[in-house]
Formats: sequence, C-alpha cells, structure tokens
Amino acid sequence: MKAFLILADGTVFEGTSIGATGSTIGETVFTTGMTGYLETLTDPSYYGQIVTQTFPLIGNYGNIPQDYESKKSWVRGYIVRELCDQPSNFRCSGQLNDFLKAQGIIGICGIDTRALTKRLRESGVMNGMIVSGKNAENLRPLDLIEKIKEYKIINAVKLVQTKEVEVSPCAPASSASPAVASATLSAGGAPHVVLFDFGAKLNIQRELEKRGCKVTVVSYNTSAEEVIKMQPDGIMLSNGPGDPAENTEVIEEIRKLCEWNKNSLIPIFGICLGHQMLALARGCKTCKLKYGHRGGNHPCKDTETGRVYITSQNHGYAVENTSLPSCAKMSFFNVNDGTVEGITYTDIPAFSVQFHPEACGGPHDTNFLFDKFLKLMEEK
Repeated sequence: MKAFLILADGTVFEGTSIGATGSTIGETVFTTGMTGYLETLTDPSYYGQIVTQTFPLIGNYGNIPQDYESKKSWVRGYIVRELCDQPSNFRCSGQLNDFLKAQGIIGICGIDTRALTKRLRESGVMNGMIVSGKNAENLRPLDLIEKIKEYKIINAVKLVQTKEVEVSPCAPASSASPAVASATLSAGGAPHVVLFDFGAKLNIQRELEKRGCKVTVVSYNTSAEEVIKMQPDGIMLSNGPGDPAENTEVIEEIRKLCEWNKNSLIPIFGICLGHQMLALARGCKTCKLKYGHRGGNHPCKDTETGRVYITSQNHGYAVENTSLPSCAKMSFFNVNDGTVEGITYTDIPAFSVQFHPEACGGPHDTNFLFDKFLKLMEEK
C-alpha cells in the first residue's frame, strides 16, 4: 500500500505504508540510534514528533515489551528505510509492525531516509505529514502545506505526565502516605527520591531503585510545598517533551525548591527537560536548535577532566551558553556544536545534564552520574 511523506517546504517522498493507515501531522525529526528503536517509540520526549530512523534496517529484534520506556508510544508518526518482518531475538514477542498497528502509529518505509535527514540538517526541523490508505488516493500535496505548517506542539508535559502519586514497589507499605514513608527513610532507611514526571523514562526510576533508592513519582504540577512535606533525601527532575520555557508554573515551583535548598541542602538532579527547566528557574535562557540532538552517538566533554563521553540524547532545545549566571558552572559541553550539556550549581547541591545517563539502549558511559547523585544524598 502506498504512503506519502509531505514536508512543510513542499518536498514529497513516496514509500510504502507501515503500521496504521490514515494521516498524521507532526514535527519531523531524525535520530541516529543504531539500536533502541523500542525505547525511542515509547519515550514520552518524542510526543508530537514524526521520528525518522537513520539506521537503514529497523525491527530486526522485533517487539520486546520489557524494553519500553513507558506504557505506550507517543510519536506522531514513524519513518524507516526498511522494516524487518522476520525478527530474531530470544526475547522477541512479535513484529514491530504489529506493535505500530496496535498503537495506532502511522508510518512509512521504503523512502530515502538519508536524503530526508540531509534536508532536515540543511533546512532545520520542519513539520511533516504522513498519508496512507484511502487518504493517499488522489493526493494533492500542495493543498495540504498550510495545514502542515499550522501544527504546533503545545501542552506537551501536561499530556504525558503521571496523574497520581506513585510510590515504587520497594517503598514501605502502600497504606503509609508518602510523607510518612519519607520521614521513615530520612531517619536512617534507604534514600528517598521524589521524581518529578515531566514525561519520565522508566529507566530513570530503574536506575535509582537499582541503587537502593525508594522512589516517589509525582505529577508535573506538584507544588514545592507538597514536595517539602514529603521530606525527600533527593529530588529528580525528569526528561520530557516540548518547549521548556512553556512550563512557567512548573519552573516557578522549581525556583521555590532551589530557594528552600539553600538551607535544606537536598540534592537535585535534572535530566534533559529537567535540566532545561532547572536552568530556567536559576535565570538561564533556552533556545531551539536547528535540528536538535537525537541518537546514541553524541560526544560530550567534561570541563573538569577533559574526558569525552559518548552519550544518548533526545532534545530540540538547549540552554544558551551566554545566559549562565555566576552560580552556574558548565560541566559538560557538546563537542560537535559547543552547546551546554551539563551544569553544576555552586550555591546549592544541584546539577543537571542535557543527555541521558540512564540510556537503556546505551551507551552507558555516563551512568556514573546516578552514583554521584547517591553520594550527594549520603553526604547530606
């Protein structure tokens, strides 16, 4: 069955339909990951986006539910060069195409993903539309351009976050309130971490629990006062989708937590969107990148040691280098374009990174940052 990808600049790619049929509009982006396509498809940070995989063969290990980063897929559409219909893996529970259909994800394969990626790199990220099935009959691409251009990603965090407080399975009995549970932990038990869910990948929680932490996941709009009452040993600000500056109310609550932190000295660790919103709360500015950083091969340099780490990334915005206040020190920068990849705050025990140290599909080079967070909690 034919399918078409129409970009906002009028470029049209013809290919074959995969997944569900119909039409979908989103922000067209590309990711360079060679593995981890399931993590990509289920990462809430991709909300509102049509994702292009630059690696030519996708689906070779099929569908593995244990590798999901959330309960469902959040992408608006999916683009691959070739979709494998004969997966081989001892954990495989089905074909990737069946997963796409079950999730209602409209996709296209058989197009020149290299040419598409080059166009996005040269022109910048742009909106696109995938059309398949009956919608592809008698298609008039030029008539759809204005509709494609109008699409915007708004209220992204609100639409992907957790609605209720969740305490991790290894926490004390569920009959105890989070406040009571955390008080017990702070008195000498395992470190208690409050994890803000802005679209959190499950592996962030897994990495914390792997280190013996008790994790309480809270909604994006949880107030600073509510978090303080929980008496946490540490606060984690998760990844998530969309423009960080859009979340003004969340940023204000993070600012309050930072002010409280000057006396409480409770460590704060931010990842990706959490990194950006923490920076905004401390007076920094953010900007949208031309085509973003997405994939598992981005080199970042530690400003203290000079060591370069290969990192997994997924973001379209960055903290502006020139906007860092005196209390913020750049700890990592992107070797490719010099953008800020990490910040350490000198007036409070807080640090953040733009990349993903919890990367389930790898690389795991910066996984030690969770140990750093744990050490800060232990010292406190």
